[in-house]
Amino acid sequence: MTRTTDARQKALATAELLFRTQGYTATGLTQVLEESGAPKGSFYFHFPGGKEQLAREVLATYGARTEAAMRQLAARCEGDPDRFIRALCKGIAKEMEAADWGIGCAAQNLANELAPANREFADALAAIFAAWTAVIADVLTPSRSSARGATERRAMALIAALEGARSLARAMRSAAPFDAVIAQFAGSH
Repeated sequence: MTRTTDARQKALATAELLFRTQGYTATGLTQVLEESGAPKGSFYFHFPGGKEQLAREVLATYGARTEAAMRQLAARCEGDPDRFIRALCKGIAKEMEAADWGIGCAAQNLANELAPANREFADALAAIFAAWTAVIADVLTPSRSSARGATERRAMALIAALEGARSLARAMRSAAPFDAVIAQFAGSH
């Protein structure tokens, strides 16, 4: 009988939290192993590529989960882009406040540290941000209209604003940057 463990999932969840709170460079494999409780042998069985493979898998999981959450929010706010924008901003701010402003975006943190020098990560990050942009563009303009290009640029600007708001919120320990994003984007289509 084969023995199954949750070491892989624990390592992924622990690494995601650490990448979101302290970044990739500051996160060591020893810390991931200690905090996840994953045995070293099990870790390398699941992640033979080490920390870089772990980061790729965290990114893929985080990106897909965030996209799915955006799609669910879009479905709840169908037909009301302003409601979607407000709910998205308030949701991120609430998550950050619950974590005492210490948690950021895994994609943003990995982009800051890995994308400039690692083409594989840059491509993966670009794909994730493009998927998020597409979800938001669909909310802003549900039909494929001739203004789709402008809508996609606006959606990308909203993502850029949200990522910047995360950085400011961490420093200010306040939801005010998200309120500023709402003021700029809700009601302006």
